[in-house]
Order: sequence, then C-alpha cells, then structure tokens
Amino acid sequence: MRNLSRRHIIQGAGLAVFGAVAGATAARSSVFPLPASASAATPTPSPATGDGPTLPPDRTFVSTKLTTPHVNVWSSSPSAPGFLFAGPMGHGSNGLIMDNQGHPVWLEPTGAGVTDLRVQTYHGESVLTYWSGKGTGGHGEGVGVIKDSSYRTIAQVSAGDGVKADLHEFTLTQRGTALLTAYPTVRRDLSALGGRTDGYMYDCHVQEVDVATGTVLFAWKASDHIPLDESYVRPSDDSSADGSTAQKAFDPYHVNAVDPRQDGYLVSFRHTHTIYLIDKTGAVVWRLGGKRSDFAIGDGAAFAWQHDVRQRAGGVISVFDNHYKDGTTGTSRGLLLAVDEKQRTAAVKLELARGGHRGNAMGNVQFLDNGHYLVGWGSDPSATEFAADGTPVFEATGIGNGSYRVYRAPWTAQPEALPDVAAIQGNGSAMQIFASWNGATEVASWRFLTGESASTLAEAVVVKRTGFETTAAVAVAPHVAAAALDAKGNVLATSAVIAT
Repeated sequence: MRNLSRRHIIQGAGLAVFGAVAGATAARSSVFPLPASASAATPTPSPATGDGPTLPPDRTFVSTKLTTPHVNVWSSSPSAPGFLFAGPMGHGSNGLIMDNQGHPVWLEPTGAGVTDLRVQTYHGESVLTYWSGKGTGGHGEGVGVIKDSSYRTIAQVSAGDGVKADLHEFTLTQRGTALLTAYPTVRRDLSALGGRTDGYMYDCHVQEVDVATGTVLFAWKASDHIPLDESYVRPSDDSSADGSTAQKAFDPYHVNAVDPRQDGYLVSFRHTHTIYLIDKTGAVVWRLGGKRSDFAIGDGAAFAWQHDVRQRAGGVISVFDNHYKDGTTGTSRGLLLAVDEKQRTAAVKLELARGGHRGNAMGNVQFLDNGHYLVGWGSDPSATEFAADGTPVFEATGIGNGSYRVYRAPWTAQPEALPDVAAIQGNGSAMQIFASWNGATEVASWRFLTGESASTLAEAVVVKRTGFETTAAVAVAPHVAAAALDAKGNVLATSAVIAT
C-alpha cells in the first residue's frame, strides 16, 4: 500500500463518505444526508502491525445514515478517564468521539471537514471545539467552531486581516481569545532556495483573536522574521508545489502549532525543523532546533518535521517528533524536552514510542490529568496512551486514514436534537426497533414504545444500552418511538413517533 504525503492527506481532509442505508423497509425519524465524496485515499498500514489485515468496512447503523471507521483497541491496565476525540479521514465522520471500546459516542453529523476535535474551556465551561473548512495544498481555509454540551454552536472564530483560518491550530486561551494560523499566498523571490525570482509561496501567519468580538489582538507573519534559507524543503522537491503559479505555491515554513506563554508564543515550523519563541512585539527571541538553533541539542533530542509543540510546566517542551517524511528514514515519537533557556540546552526528558509507529504528517502529544500521556500518530491512524514512565497501557488503531490529532478528555453532553429511531418489519408478528442518540453520554437504557397511533403509545420493552445503537425485538405495531433513560430510569428525551 502506498504512503500518503502530508499534502495529499490534508487535501483529503473535509471529505465525507456516506454509508449504506440499511434495508428499504427501515423507517427513520431523522436522517442527516452526507455529501458523496471522491474516493477515500488508500490508508497507510501501521508499521506496528506490519501489512496487517484489510480494514473492515465502516460501521453503519439502521437508525441513522452516519458512518464511522471500525476502530480496534488494546489495553493492559486502566487508562485515564474520558472519551477519545479524533478526526478520522476518509470514512464518513470527520469528527468522532469514541469510548474505550472504540465505539462511537458522537459523529459530526453534517459531513463538514473537521480537524483538532477536542474539549477546551471557554468562560469557565467545558466546550467542544474544532476547526472546520476545506483542506487544500497541505493546509486549510475555514473557521474555528465552539459548541456547548448540547452541541449548539455558540461561537465561530475567523482569522482577521483578510486571511482565512488554517486547520493546524485552534487553541483557546484563558483570556477569552483563540490562537489561529493562516496560509495566504504571496509573490516572493524564491531564488535563495533555487526557485523562481517571481515565484509564489505560502506566507504563514499567526494571530490571536478575541472570540467574542473577532478583534485581532496579535498578528505575525513569517516572511517578516524568518529567512527562506532556514527551510529544509526546496521548490524542486515537488513539481506540484514548486512556486511556479499561485495554484502551485511553495511552502517554505509550514506552521503547525502555536502555544501561549506569559512572554509570548511558541511557534512550530515543520519545514524548518524549528521551534521559535516569539515575543509580544513579534520579535524572535530564540530558535530551538533547525539550522540556526540557539540551543545545544543533547543526544537523541534532535527532532524533524515536528508537530504540536507545547510549553509544559517545569521548563519542559513537548513535541510530536514525526522525524521523517516521504523518502526519508526515522521512527516517530512523542518527545518531552527538558529545556534550560538560561543555559540554552535541550535534553531528552522522556521519549514515547511504540512498535515502530511512523506518522509522516500530523500527530500530537497530550498530557493527561492522571500523569499519563496520549500520543496521536497522525497519518499512522493510531493513538497510544502511555503511563507516566512511558509504558504503553492503551492503544486505538484504524482511526480512518489518519487523524490530525487525537485527545482524551471527560465529556458530558445531552444533545439538543432528539434521538433517532427506526423499525424493520420481520416476516411474522415481530419487528426490530433500533435507537441511537448522537452525542448523548448519559443514556443507560432505552424504552421502546409502540401503539396503534401516535397518541396511544405504550411501553413495549426496556433494554440496556448496548453501544451507539441499541436494538430490540417487539410485536408488530403501526407506530413506534424510543425514550432514552438515564441510570435512575429518568427520561432524558424521546424520539419523534414514526410509522412502521
């Protein structure tokens, strides 16, 4: 199976494939029609399992047309609390919350392009956030989305100054702002890298935007501060991105992470292999890694093609070290660096690796509240949770064709939308009823209701919830509905009544 380049993977983000509709005799209370897409890209097999078996068909359901990948899980000891949050590419749902068995909890229902799905805090409340838009040329153009615990959109955040928010970063800060990146195309002399004197390139921007007002509070662009010759890529490397036209814009920097500090911002450039500290005036304070590093890099601490750079407590900087791209060698890892900014040294504090996972694009490292770490392997469609000493304790594989980042977090939600219900007639006096409630986290059981009319429904059976979709056999009736019950038997919500 062929490797996917970062550019081709990102170009595939935002496409959703709809699943097969179960049975022509199935009736539904609500269905979200997803747009058909171009064929999904061929998934890259995980080196952790060799070539491995062919991935099973996507999960499909009777009560909804939503689809999701079959995710496999492994565990050796308890993981941190919470669900997993991912953006699987090429398998229907580009935004996915799932439990520790790999079963879906929430599938983004519209087919919109989604990256960086996670739980963040806004005005003291837990919110669901993600970037949504169109992937193009190794980046994206869209907006940041904030949803409350009923999945209502409470804010959309756009970049300012005439540029569009890129898919690589949507981080909320404690001051009610969002950090964004952007990739506007500009004319530039590329001769320093062997390119055209009148070429086209992506000039990476970093912005801090007030969520409530949309005011741009900080704006920075790479070309004002970073010489092109810091890049490890050349226009001649890729004829589809050689800078000869605006449609083939060259990408010398490739910004992919911004993290706030008291004294400014940490910014990661994949194509310069460098982490930059930028102060609040926009000046570059120091460079860590790359061709012009201000730090002495200890044994094993060098990184390359990195993603998801974050400032941690105690002088630690975490990095997802992709460490290779197309045509190069290396094994990816989560990397915790002990960084002494006074002595200008960087050393390995902890390395998080497993089974030869290689993510040539994307990826992240998350610090969990119980001291564990979660590593998303990006284009290698897997995520691994490690104990504090670096021992693997949990792994999910088959997350679509890859996921930009993967997170774990507690999340409690009751959707504004009603549950979905469907019925399939049997050959005799029985029929099968199916129920689901996309995004609900507190459903313990389902009460199935049947009757001669919508006004005469009565309880037919109560069954324990058995995953995203629960089913039960009942006597044939002209009308059915489903009520979601919590652990105490209280009704959380009831579906619309459907005719069978």
